[in-house]
Amino acid sequence: MLKHKGYIGHIEFDDEAEIFYGEVINTRDVITFQGSSVKELKQEFINSVEDYLAFCAQRGEKPEKPFSGRFNLRLDPELHREAYTCAKQAGMSLNNWVANAIIHQAKSRV
Repeated sequence: MLKHKGYIGHIEFDDEAEIFYGEVINTRDVITFQGSSVKELKQEFINSVEDYLAFCAQRGEKPEKPFSGRFNLRLDPELHREAYTCAKQAGMSLNNWVANAIIHQAKSRV
């Protein structure tokens, strides 16, 4: 993964075209980049982020920032009750319990 000014780039390789390509994954706006070498890919990632920021400034718009760390979650009421009960049994707030569950799932993907 690449990082620049809080933006994170996810990279893939197209073996048919023999090119690296990527997308910024921590914003809803679409920011893409590509390169034929690692060095070129890294520079194009930075250029794409900088172009995005300049484009937003030119239009007088605020760029979408990488995620704030806050999100709303909708659950079935019974699942909400179960999660709350599990959190209390673990001696945690519901927020911390859910965050720990997400951390556990995210780490198990690696």
